[in-house]
Amino acid sequence: MTDVNAKQAEYWANSPGGAKWITLEDRLDAALGPVLELVLERAALQPGERVLDIGCGTGASLIRAAEAVGETGHVLGADISAPFVDRARIRTAGLPQVEAIVADAQTYDFEPGRADAIISRFGVMFFEDSRAAFANMARALRPGGRMVFAAWGRLANNPWFMVPHQAAVARLGRPPSTDRNAPGPLAFHDIDRISSFFAEAGLEVQAEAVSIGLTPMGLASGAAAMCMKVGPAVRVIAHFGGSDEDETAIEAEVLRVFQTYPSQDPFVMPAEINRFHATLPES
Repeated sequence: MTDVNAKQAEYWANSPGGAKWITLEDRLDAALGPVLELVLERAALQPGERVLDIGCGTGASLIRAAEAVGETGHVLGADISAPFVDRARIRTAGLPQVEAIVADAQTYDFEPGRADAIISRFGVMFFEDSRAAFANMARALRPGGRMVFAAWGRLANNPWFMVPHQAAVARLGRPPSTDRNAPGPLAFHDIDRISSFFAEAGLEVQAEAVSIGLTPMGLASGAAAMCMKVGPAVRVIAHFGGSDEDETAIEAEVLRVFQTYPSQDPFVMPAEINRFHATLPES
């Protein structure tokens, strides 16, 4: 494996933050299910197609893609995290059309012109060099093939990030600012900037910001508790060495805000997702 994205590989494979995505697999798959639907709706995978799933995580998207392409198709999942790939292999063991590999999609030598479609649910925002990553992935597409990626939109329209961040900062202080375009969950918030990467890779792209509702398991209290396990509040608390008392106070403030939302049973969290749909011209 190349060391180009070594920090990301270390985080997702060996950090407590990465491990939580396996521990909380069921809840995160449920909460982010609507995002996967956005990807699959636009990708319109067909029986017999060959699909590349970038940042396949623990396998939820692999399972759905395999169902769409059937036993005559093939789905190759690539993720930089070996623990995620191990888990994905377990979950897809009964699906012979699925293969999962540990790979950095920015540099991995995918078979040229093989894929009918490349999909990703939140798996493309972490590259050190997104331009190089898109160029590399584009080489894996057949002429006429397509890419469909979903990424988080603007911070202000994503309370999953905004509310816990504001609550933690109000309690503990503001950590050093970071480049909003740096690798991370919100790195693809600027649609025009990211669309230019597709164009540079020789792809014709359409992009849109889609307003949806996320469905965390449980009521608002469950969503607030989830925000104390993954996301920006966790990072702020870790930076300042917050106490149990701080965590309790931050969670209470997050819950207070979430309880002002109209959909409470079940709780629905508004979100803005940037969906990118690109095609490789036939000639």
